[in-house]
Amino acid sequence: MPGIVHKNFDSADEVRPFEDGKGKLALVTTDRGPVGRAVFEPGWQWSKHVKPIAGTDSCQAAHACYVVGGRMKIVMNDGTEDEVGPGDYFAAEPGHDAWVVGDEPCVLVDWVGFGDYATRS
Repeated sequence: MPGIVHKNFDSADEVRPFEDGKGKLALVTTDRGPVGRAVFEPGWQWSKHVKPIAGTDSCQAAHACYVVGGRMKIVMNDGTEDEVGPGDYFAAEPGHDAWVVGDEPCVLVDWVGFGDYATRS
């Protein structure tokens, strides 16, 4: 493994668009696993814009994220909910829905759950 690994999300190894043009996921691959930066446009909701791609009733990815900008509401299948915004770290286990809150895109960086995110199951 090299002493320094330098990658940029603007020239990601893979880009996955969401349904209806409501955002995209840019992935960089590393020796330690994939890291993703997702841009969720206003009006984005997992159950509307990723569920058709994933084919599951709720998001089945675990996440460990840093919120770069915008706001997102996360609701677990058991009804537990939270809202996150700029500067927040959050972790969410599989079994949730989420959506953008407000009129600006929500930008997240995830070190855990974006490897298989927005792919056909």
